[in-house]
Amino acid sequence: MGAGTIRMNDSILLVDDDRELCAMLAEYLGREGFTVGAVHDGAQGVDAVRERPPALVVMDITMPVLDGFDALRTIRGFSRVPVLMLTARGDELDRIVGLEIGADDYLPKPFNPRELVARVRAILRRGQAAGEHDLAALVVGDLRLDPGARSLYRDGTPVEITATEYSVLEVLMHHPGVLVGKEDLSRQALGRALMPFDRSLDTHISNLRRKLGAAPGGGPRIKTLRGRGYLLVHDRGES
Repeated sequence: MGAGTIRMNDSILLVDDDRELCAMLAEYLGREGFTVGAVHDGAQGVDAVRERPPALVVMDITMPVLDGFDALRTIRGFSRVPVLMLTARGDELDRIVGLEIGADDYLPKPFNPRELVARVRAILRRGQAAGEHDLAALVVGDLRLDPGARSLYRDGTPVEITATEYSVLEVLMHHPGVLVGKEDLSRQALGRALMPFDRSLDTHISNLRRKLGAAPGGGPRIKTLRGRGYLLVHDRGES
């Protein structure tokens, strides 16, 4: 089951009003070594994260009391816990909105539980890797990543980013001024192959551009080479 990459005390919180699905996923994830809890509306999900933060939240969008979008907005006000959103298959707008609000990844319903486990493992591995090694800060221009706390600073000021946005930026900062192909970036930062019509990586890049603002010289911090990949600008005079 890949126990070497997942600690047995990793806890997953399911937030979905489909009780039958929650029961099935709890049994499946339990067999994979996770401790699983479930609540059935967005408000309960917010309370559960606030009271006892899990390692990761798997949250549906359409729920009573508080939908997944509003619940995620509220959670992001006080927690950086990774969140994987469950979306309707074919509803690309929901996926983009979820990522823009602060989701780390999404999975369209219906899905194979093995795919959910793969996504969960990939997200948790990104967060655990930094804690397993004493890494030096990564600095490019006025950007500084602190791997220990998985924090980002721009000119000394903290910038709030999600765990996945951190991973995307970390890959780019390891290769400043060098084109990073979309396939490579997806595998390194998202932990999976790039899929046709999957815009999640583009959305994470867009979120980073918005949060980082312009480069000190006034130009873009991250350049897009259409169809090829992304490049982190590191020359302060480059635009």
